[in-house]
Amino acid sequence: MRAIILAAGLGLRLQQPPQAQFPKCLLQFDGMSLLERHLQMLETAGVTDVVLALGFQPEAVQAELARINWPHAVETVINSRFDLGSVLTVHTVADALTRGGDVLLMDADVLYDERILSALVAGKTVNRLLIDRDFEAGDEPVKLCLQDGVPVELRKQLAVNLEYDTIGESVGFFRFQQDTARRFTEIVAGYVDSGRANMPHEEAVRDLLLERSSVFDTADVTGAPWIEIDFPNDVARATNEILPQLQPLVSASR
Repeated sequence: MRAIILAAGLGLRLQQPPQAQFPKCLLQFDGMSLLERHLQMLETAGVTDVVLALGFQPEAVQAELARINWPHAVETVINSRFDLGSVLTVHTVADALTRGGDVLLMDADVLYDERILSALVAGKTVNRLLIDRDFEAGDEPVKLCLQDGVPVELRKQLAVNLEYDTIGESVGFFRFQQDTARRFTEIVAGYVDSGRANMPHEEAVRDLLLERSSVFDTADVTGAPWIEIDFPNDVARATNEILPQLQPLVSASR
C-alpha cells in the first residue's frame, strides 16, 4: 500500500502575511508538525511507501523531512504550478498512482485521530471513502451523500432534488485499488487536457464515483476527532479541541 500526501498548496486562507507564509503541513501542534504526524501514523498503520506532492516552498518541507529523519525513504514530486488547483498536483503524481497496489490519497492539512487512518487501511484491497456524519452544515464541508450505501454526491453544494439517505462530511482521504487508481488518473488527465487544471481534485473523485466503474465502500468515522485546517479559527480549534483528544505520538526525530 502506498500513501500519496498532497502538500503543494499556498494555504492562502490562513491569512498569513506574505513574508510569513509556509506550507500547512509544517503547522505544529504540541511541538510536532502535521507532516511528522502523518508519517508516524502511517508507519504505525504499516504504510512506509510514501510519496509527498510538494509545490509551495518545497525546500522548507524537505528540510523538515531531513529533521524528522524518518527511517524510510520518502519520495518527493514537485508541482511547479502549485498556484493552480489540486487536480494538477494529483496529475504530477500520476506515476505513483499507477504503480500498482492500493493507494491512499491524503490531504496534508488534516489533524486526525489514529482511528481515521485505521479505518482507511483496514482489510485487503478495497476502494474506500470516509464519512463523518457529525459535521457542521454550511458551504465549506465537502459533503458525501449515500443512497443505499452507494455514493451519489461528493460536493460542497448539493442539488436541491438530490435523493440520499445518508449525509456526512468527507474526510480528505481516499483509498483506491490499482485499477481504480488508473481510472482516476485518466479522469485527472482529462481535466488537465481540457483546461480545468485549476479544479479541486475532489471533483475528479466525484466523477469517478458517479460513473460507477468501481465499487466503493464507506467507513463511518463519526466520533473520531479530526479537522481540516484551512482558516485561522481552524488552527485554534485544532489546538484547543482536537489535539487534547488525540493519543500522544512520540517524535520520530533522531
